[in-house]
Amino acid sequence: MSRKYNVAVVGANGAVGEEILTILQEIDFPLNKLVPLASERSAGNTVLFNGREVVIKELTNDVFKDEEIDIALFSAGGSVSAEFAPDAVKAGAVVIDNTSHFRMDANVPLVVPEVNPEDIAKWKDTGIIANPNCSTIQMVQVLKPLDEAYNLLRVDASTYQATSGGGKVAMEELVTQMQDFFAFKLSDSKHKAFPHQIALNVIPQIDVFMENGYTKEEMKMVNETTKIMHKKIPLSATCVRVPTLRGHAESLTLTFACDVDADEVREILSKAPNIVILDNPAESLYPMPATCVDMNETFVGRIRNDNFAKNMIHMFIVADNLRVGAATNAVRIAQKWVEMEGEE
Repeated sequence: MSRKYNVAVVGANGAVGEEILTILQEIDFPLNKLVPLASERSAGNTVLFNGREVVIKELTNDVFKDEEIDIALFSAGGSVSAEFAPDAVKAGAVVIDNTSHFRMDANVPLVVPEVNPEDIAKWKDTGIIANPNCSTIQMVQVLKPLDEAYNLLRVDASTYQATSGGGKVAMEELVTQMQDFFAFKLSDSKHKAFPHQIALNVIPQIDVFMENGYTKEEMKMVNETTKIMHKKIPLSATCVRVPTLRGHAESLTLTFACDVDADEVREILSKAPNIVILDNPAESLYPMPATCVDMNETFVGRIRNDNFAKNMIHMFIVADNLRVGAATNAVRIAQKWVEMEGEE
């Protein structure tokens, strides 16, 4: 009989936490016991899992030991992970962390299972596996097979990121502002989650600006891509917040060491894991945020050769940031970890 695991979800009532619970149900994860965790304020509330109400327990330093947790999925903010992840590790759990806190720690593997599953084996160094940034995950899923085929030299990316990247509060702010617009009160609408009004607007800033003029979000894409792909790829990103609720879109320009053909690129990506090609411009078929919600795949379209350089290709990719960009990737890491544990 195969082993089953006690799984804790930290931040179970958050946007990503809720998706993790849904995915664990969808894939029939080898679960012995689910322990939803959140702050003292949320403890005592319930989440629905497999048709029954499960009580949210308070996140404490001792809960991982008391509940004999094997796998702890963290998605409650960097400061929470910094404080409580070491307790989970000390209690014998593997931590899969969805925040940015551990991502660039040299001893912590940063994993996208379709790209660098072998890095999961390094989890024993710290007991922690980091989940990359949402915009990085969907991008490297595409970059990996093309790098193997053509030797990737450079990436230029523009992102169009949904408000859910900022959490439930950010989504609610967009909804409230749209309601205010239709009530002719948008001028009075407040903004807290974003530096400007997000309704009927786009904001070319995600996270704070760094000394080099790029935002922290943009530099995450640069640094995380290097770590995941084990290759220093020159990458420039412009990250933009757009007034959608779910689904991050990215326009990519890729430069290779040799000439590339758009049809061949489509063929390569069509065979890559968890990638779906939507690319028939004549019928207006291409990826859009509205068509990727609740999906666990990354959608790719508008694949075309550059007009002037034979070694450049352009494309448009979209994925559900709460799933592919967070929850799905975390659960896939857990699945691979379970698989590797079973092989030992």
